[in-house]
Amino acid sequence: QVQLVESGGGLVQPGGSLRLSCAASGRTFSRYDMAWFRQAPGKEREFVAGIRWSTTTYYADSVKGRFTISRDNAKNTVYVQMNRLRPEDTALYYCAADQSRSGSRDEGLYDYWGQGTQVTVSS
Repeated sequence: QVQLVESGGGLVQPGGSLRLSCAASGRTFSRYDMAWFRQAPGKEREFVAGIRWSTTTYYADSVKGRFTISRDNAKNTVYVQMNRLRPEDTALYYCAADQSRSGSRDEGLYDYWGQGTQVTVSS
């Protein structure tokens, strides 16, 4: 069992930056693929960025070049650095863990989820 707790959300102006963190419990964190998803009001949850157990990273086209995902296995934490934020980035951001290490963008393949942290981009 893995518990995930996100933090770092908030209100930021367009063009600004935020760094989200996701702290994981358990001793096997380094074996999981990790990802960030987001859900805006009235929309379905969508993939944002992923980082495999091997540290390979992959991104949604909408955030490529602006967001950077990373992990610190010693701290059982995954991060996403979000730069040049836009109003359309406003959403509830979720951290997720995939124990099967599928490298997927499909939320259905992720086994564990956090409660989410709100990001609002507005002037």
